[in-house]
Amino acid sequence: MAGLGVAGWAAWRFWPEQGLFNPCLGELPPQLAHHPLVQEAWAGVDPHQVWDAHVHLLGVGDDGNGAAFNDGHGFLSWSLVQGQRYFFLNATCLADDGHVDRNYVAHLQTLVAGMPSGHKLLLLALDAWHDADGTAQPQRSHIYIANDYCAAVARTVPQRFEWAASVHPFRKDALAELERVKRLGARAIKWIPAAQGIDPASPLCDGFYARLAQLDLPLITHAGEERAAPGDDALGNPLRLRRALEHGVRVVMAHCASMGSSQDLDQGKDGAAWVDNFSLFERMMDEPAHVGRLFGDIAALTQIARAGAPLKRVLERAAVGGDWAGRLLNGSDYPLPAIMPLFSPRFLVEAGYLAEAAVAPLTQIRRHHPLLFDFALKRQLQYAGKRLAPSVFETRKFFVKP
Repeated sequence: MAGLGVAGWAAWRFWPEQGLFNPCLGELPPQLAHHPLVQEAWAGVDPHQVWDAHVHLLGVGDDGNGAAFNDGHGFLSWSLVQGQRYFFLNATCLADDGHVDRNYVAHLQTLVAGMPSGHKLLLLALDAWHDADGTAQPQRSHIYIANDYCAAVARTVPQRFEWAASVHPFRKDALAELERVKRLGARAIKWIPAAQGIDPASPLCDGFYARLAQLDLPLITHAGEERAAPGDDALGNPLRLRRALEHGVRVVMAHCASMGSSQDLDQGKDGAAWVDNFSLFERMMDEPAHVGRLFGDIAALTQIARAGAPLKRVLERAAVGGDWAGRLLNGSDYPLPAIMPLFSPRFLVEAGYLAEAAVAPLTQIRRHHPLLFDFALKRQLQYAGKRLAPSVFETRKFFVKP
């Protein structure tokens, strides 16, 4: 379960509130589709400006399309990957029948069709693990989603899908690939450093960062501890992204670095204290030089494993008039909202972030439409009377300049 991002056994104390498996109940019944909570969720936001900025395009490669899911081939660190594969398939209501990739895309199309007109999903590619000399290592790559595949899927429903490419900075053709994906319509570049073997602080990234800034392609990169894919968590240290910011890159730290701890590299490398990753993210957000360059996304921030102090600070600082209201982007981290043990509305009630009356409708909505559940849940979050500003959800403006 650790491979799914579950916070140890803590999730199990919520059994059977959410259950273990996604019941996949299909289309929302009218009483839920028109529920006052859903209407309230869309009030005050323009659906045409709402892009879900963190949606994983997954695949196992059964269509020969440039997707791959590595079962670990006996690696100890990947001993639970087959269980992870099962949970991902269940979350997306699919059978392992030789048509996973095609059906995953069809399911995404069905889900987004159930959202208001204008709403879009930003689909994420994921490059392979590479050595420092730029050689791809498929055997060390947990999940691989090719740029061409991601672009092709986005073209299937252009009124609903956008996409972000993934380019490993150590690739010998990295700069040429950046220019190519920009021409193909990529809105951003996506990294998971721990899972891809990327050191964001390496001088090997300098040319890559310079070209990213020149092309005005933002970098959406996981920061903090990574539990959904095996790798080196030291590479997720938020402070390692200073190098990108110094080159003028617009950086989005996924999940606001809301899990785990890292060494405080600002105090030196040798013997540096270990500090909560979210505290490092907040420190960087507070530096004047990073305004306009450093952003965060709130994908997965309502998971049981993350919904502690980081969520409180986000609600305090990203409310209307807050200094983070224009610097945070909403994303669902789909398919994770459909993995039932990861989320608990009741936990959020107990933590003071959600009204008791919201639990029942949110729970029912999730069983039919996990994307709508994620959106409506975040629109209901509150702390000391503060809610996330509408600008957090109207993310299109970040990716499309006037």
